[in-house]
Amino acid sequence: MKLQEILKNLSDLKADYISLREVHTKNLSMSVRNEVFEGLSTSEDHGLMVEVMMNGQFAYGATNSFELEDIRECALKAKNAALEASRFSLSKFTLDERPATVGEYNSPGKKGLESFNPKEATELLMEISKTMKVHDHIINRSAYMQVSDMQTHFVATNGADIKQNINRSAVAMSAVASSELGNQRRSFGDDQSTQLGMENWNKERLLTHAKRIADEALELLNAEECPTETMDLLLAPDQLYLQIHESIGHPLELDRILGDERNYAGWSFVKPADFGTLKYGSPLMNVTFDPTVHGQFASYFADDIGNKATREFLIKDGVLLRGLGSLESQKRLNLPGVASQRATSWNRAPIDRMANVNLEPGTSSLEEMIKSVKRGIFMQTNRSWSIDDYRNKFQFGCEYGRLIEDGKLTKLVKNPNYRGITAPFWNQLKMVGDKSTFEVGGLGNCGKGEPNQVIFVGHASPVCLFTNIEVFGGGK
Repeated sequence: MKLQEILKNLSDLKADYISLREVHTKNLSMSVRNEVFEGLSTSEDHGLMVEVMMNGQFAYGATNSFELEDIRECALKAKNAALEASRFSLSKFTLDERPATVGEYNSPGKKGLESFNPKEATELLMEISKTMKVHDHIINRSAYMQVSDMQTHFVATNGADIKQNINRSAVAMSAVASSELGNQRRSFGDDQSTQLGMENWNKERLLTHAKRIADEALELLNAEECPTETMDLLLAPDQLYLQIHESIGHPLELDRILGDERNYAGWSFVKPADFGTLKYGSPLMNVTFDPTVHGQFASYFADDIGNKATREFLIKDGVLLRGLGSLESQKRLNLPGVASQRATSWNRAPIDRMANVNLEPGTSSLEEMIKSVKRGIFMQTNRSWSIDDYRNKFQFGCEYGRLIEDGKLTKLVKNPNYRGITAPFWNQLKMVGDKSTFEVGGLGNCGKGEPNQVIFVGHASPVCLFTNIEVFGGGK
């Protein structure tokens, strides 16, 4: 039966609210290492989540059966759980927390899994691996690709009806160089995460990057160690994706601020009173939550409770304005949030998540930023990271560094790292790159929640310059 028919057949349960969320996903991944095919992995998952509200409380049931009696059993369990929860509730919800949204979303990808050609994909990955074989010191060459198709349908007794069809793909590669001087790795891929399918794989562009990262890995073997001192720091977008993710995205999740995630993924240094007052960064800092960017990695029409996505400023002119939180979290905290209640699959309840969290471009060219630096360093591509449970104190390592001296890029340095504290770090934002430096990417493995949920998130950023940052080499 269609979801609307199933919903009608559950009307005799006399619940205050019922929703059905059908999720059908197909995934494919394959990899090559040192010109050896490592394998192809496929998976398919299809099921249904039932959500019921009774006496101001929500509860869930899930099944991979589409037989009416099995779905009815899930709905009854959810109804009883909601009634039991209402005896101990701290907050009471209404239909205001479940909008009657109707709409549809289709990602721009036209070549999804139905267009996948194993032979062509294998040949491309093999050629990427071969291209990185520029010297015997390149001891490890890997290339990886992933494609996924996801269809969701959400209906509810309040009239909500939302269909979303999303294709995603990612390509990644890395080259490791080794000699008596040590090991160095260069990689590429975060800006290849998109809502396109196979049309995302531009062979010429990928092979150009394969040759580049292999050459750079070799160069790094002979490079000087990164100096240890306080200096200006110029960060490339592919490093800022993770910086944004860890020091802006996660601490602004409202369920962390409420303490819901404290036991598993950590709390946040942000307090409810900080919204509207905290100077999170310099006046040049503008961060948006924007699932309406068509084709970015985590774009959608509405989240998994039916709340329509809108573009919102999380931070404007450096001031914290709103968090990443669902309508439920917003009510509990009496704070503004966004349409970000998302689930990894049909058998997980939606929780507060990121979607596309983007640092908006400024007005400075890359040339202007470099010329403004007396002594500093340019870093690219994350190698390692660490941040405390409050998402406050952090340390990041990058793959590639180049000193900036008297307004010019000079020596290549290896093992560059930097450290800081979230709000002071972003308040040291000195210049923000213009649209010519702006790049769009994403991360496909953001984990959170108990039981764990791994989800796709999008990030975009220009090149950015920070002043007076602690920089150090690999041995410190």
